[in-house]
This record gives sequence, C-alpha cells and structure tokens, in this order.
Amino acid sequence: MTHLSRSLILGCSVLALAACGPEELASPGTGGDIIIENPAPTPTPTPTPTGGTGTVTPAAGCPTIGTNALVDDGTITSPKGDYRVCTLPSTFTADATLPYVAGVVYRMNGRVNVGVDDGATADATDGVTGTNVNLTIEPGAILYGAEGVGGGSYMIVNRGSKLLANGTAARPIIFTAQSDILGTAQDDTSALWGGVVMLGRAPVADCFAGGINQSDQTKCEMRVEGIANDIPFFGGNTPTDSSGSVQYVQIRYSGFTLDLGGELQSLTLGGIGSGTTIDHVQSYNSSDDGVEFFGGHPQVKHFVVVGAEDDSFDVDSGAQLNLQYALAVQRANVGDRVLENDSPADDKGSGTTIPDALPRTLTQISNFTFWAASGANTINARGAGDITLANGVIYQPASSQFCINDAGHVGGGRGSILKFFSLELACVANAATNTAVANGNGSANVFTTTTLATKYLNGDKEMNFTPIYNATTLSSFFDATAYIGAVARPAGSDLAWTRGWTCDSTTVSFGSGVSCKSLPVYN
Repeated sequence: MTHLSRSLILGCSVLALAACGPEELASPGTGGDIIIENPAPTPTPTPTPTGGTGTVTPAAGCPTIGTNALVDDGTITSPKGDYRVCTLPSTFTADATLPYVAGVVYRMNGRVNVGVDDGATADATDGVTGTNVNLTIEPGAILYGAEGVGGGSYMIVNRGSKLLANGTAARPIIFTAQSDILGTAQDDTSALWGGVVMLGRAPVADCFAGGINQSDQTKCEMRVEGIANDIPFFGGNTPTDSSGSVQYVQIRYSGFTLDLGGELQSLTLGGIGSGTTIDHVQSYNSSDDGVEFFGGHPQVKHFVVVGAEDDSFDVDSGAQLNLQYALAVQRANVGDRVLENDSPADDKGSGTTIPDALPRTLTQISNFTFWAASGANTINARGAGDITLANGVIYQPASSQFCINDAGHVGGGRGSILKFFSLELACVANAATNTAVANGNGSANVFTTTTLATKYLNGDKEMNFTPIYNATTLSSFFDATAYIGAVARPAGSDLAWTRGWTCDSTTVSFGSGVSCKSLPVYN
C-alpha cells in the first residue's frame, strides 16, 4: 500500500482594566433523494485505541451516492492500517449521505460546497440546481482536508442548505487533516486545512453587500473573507433559520490561511439561526479561533476548545449568542484571548454609513471554565458589544494581563453593557486592579484559587459555590444548575459530559482513550 500524495451593568469606563487600541474586526477567512449502497450493519462500536497495531483494512471501494459521485483515490497508509480514500465532489448539488464504512476516509480536495447560495430570503421554488441541499454524515465517519492544495481544503454549507453531522458519544464524527491520517501530526501542529463554515439567513450587523436598511435585515449581508473566487455571503432576516445540526463532532488541526491572507476557524458560523443545533463539539489546535460567531442567533451547548492559537471563542457582527457549558483550555504560552466580544459601531455599505449598527452583539454565557495559559487578557470586551457572564470559572497565570478587560471602547455613543454573576476568578496577581469586577454588582465574584482537577473538572469550591445564578432568567435555552463551571464533578469522573467523544492531548486529557494524534478504530 502507498501513501496518498496529492498536491452588574457597567459602562465602558468603569471596567477599563487595561487599555488597548481598536482592532479591525476579525474575519472568517479570516433535490432528489440519494440511495446509498451501505455495507452490512455492524455491531454498536466502542472506540478503542489500537496503539498503531495497523488493524484497519481498506474497504473494497467507495459508497455510491448517485448524483454527486465520490472519487476512489486509492488508499492511504496510517498507523492504524490502510484506508480507502473517497474524495468528495467540489459541490453537493443534491441531498447525500456519507455513511460510516469500516476502512473508508472521506477526503476534501480543496473547497467543498454543500449546495449553492440561495440568497438572503428562502425561495423553495426558485428552480436553481443545488439549493436546499442536505448533507448527512453518519456517526463514526472520518473526513480530512488534503494538504498542499491551492486555496486550502475546507467545507462551506451555503445559505438554504444544511449540514446534518450528528455523531454519538460512542462514535463521534471527525474532521481532520491528512497528516493526522498519516500519523505525523504533533502536539503543536495546526493550520493544515481550513475548517467547517456554516452560513445562514439570520441577521448580521456588519453590512458588506446591498443597501443599508435597518428595518429590513435582508439588505444587510456579509461575505466570507479570504476567498478570492465565488465569495459566499451570509445574513438575512430569519432569526430562526436552520443551517443543520452538528453534534458529537471533533474538528482537528484547522486554520489554513486562504488566498487573501485570512484564516478560517475550526468552525465558522456566519448568520446561523436559532434553528441550528450546535452541541458537543470539540475544536483541537486551530491556528486561528476555535469557533467564531459572525452575527446570527446561535444557540450552543457543550463546546470544547483546546489549543486555539488566537481566540478560543470569538463573537462579533451582531451575534445574539446563547452558550452554556463552554470549556476552553489553552496551550502553554500559546493563544490570545479565551473570549473576544465585539460589535461594529456603524453599518457601512453602498457608499452609506449608518451609526449604531444593529443588531448589537449580545453574548450570554453560563457554566463556563476558561483555563488561560497565554499572556493576554482572558476576556476582551471591545466595541459596543454586550456581555453577560454567569456561573463561570477563570484561571489565568500571573504572566497574563486581566481576567476581564473592557478596553474602554464606545461605539456610536454607546458603552458596552457588562453583567457578571457568580464568577470564580483565579487571577490573584490582578486582584487589586480587578476590584471593579467583584464589586460591580451584588453577585459573588471571588478572587481565589480554583479546585479544578486536570484543568477542567470541578472541585469542591466549584460544586459548592454560593450563590448560584439561575441562568433560565436569561433565556429558556439555558438550564438551571447547582454549580458553577463547565463540567460538574459527578460521582465518577467518567460520567463527565466531556468524556468518551473527545480526544486527549498533552494539553488536557479527558480520559476518552483516543489521542488527538490518532484515530478511533471501532470493533
């Protein structure tokens, strides 16, 4: 076999804990049914590391998926054995399902489109081939981005189409890079391929295309930057829009620099609506952000970011984000902020500028654990974005700046509205300067040491913190919990929600039994 080788409401001034100049807004590039010839059913699998025993044998061929055929590109040799390589089409123009097949990996050779852009408003009768396409990926499937490809390898789910990538705790879906298949990825490897981009029709606040009319958000669209040709757009006026469902998914070694100098994140979400499900997702070693939310109404639970080299979570462009059970662990001396929040001061487009861009970014996060390891601020509030943080734990080394920094920005005459409830801040070196955080409202925001185990699992302090903020008062999306932090300490640590579907690394181990430098093999 041969290796495959193809080329408290606080004004901005109150919490100005550290000054920094304004920065440019980060960028993301900064239907007939298909019949699948599935193999015979296999028993319910359990992920078991094989330790390089090479037990995998390549499937006899690629599944037949009808309209958009897979290309059989031979085999690729891995420490786990040999896999059949099935290359995805450049555009899915009809519904398709990528099944789990033992001995098969799916290859992205450059940009892969799910559907074509169907515009800012839904029109099921427009007759355009390739709109309203659903790509389903079955549990256990492994997809990888080819390296050395001009423009990079990445997947874009265009407006009107959906990605239905629903893995399970026992059989997660893995998006990764060719080097990971070959077994050559290292603990500090990143930027091998682009990532996954999901675009929708929910409102955005940083207009690029179309005239500006804040009473009609369909006139405000953004584009995915960093792409030279056939640039995708996102945004609209459908807050409940659905771009699909992503559950129990790992995205490894992403962040490829695209044509115009911008980088993709592990997961880029542009204008996705509240109808989109994002739950149990792990980003591992992204050279840019772990996940970036550009506008929209994202509703997200159980998101793990490990080793992101820019921000772990980046929220901007008018996003109305609800996020619960958020865990970020930075690599030592690598990465920027764990959370960056921003909102543009004005809308610009068609030669017109309107101050006070709407919607104004609102980030609401409950039950989070941020383990910072860089020299930057853990949380940076910029522009005119609003933040509510509840039931959270922040650890920050003494070499860093501040737990929470409002850089003093005022956009369009507005100051950021920052609210903090029930935070445990392990930023002892900054305690005197950070008094404003602790005293900004009546809630408990304690400067102390954590009792976190292995950088993420709650200890006694986190499980018995008082008071606990009832996050359901923010939205019915949130759960009420009896603890702070992202990961409760259950009767046994093997019951933690992070265990089983994630991958382990030298940065942090969840006890899942599969290394981020290896692939699971199912019995």
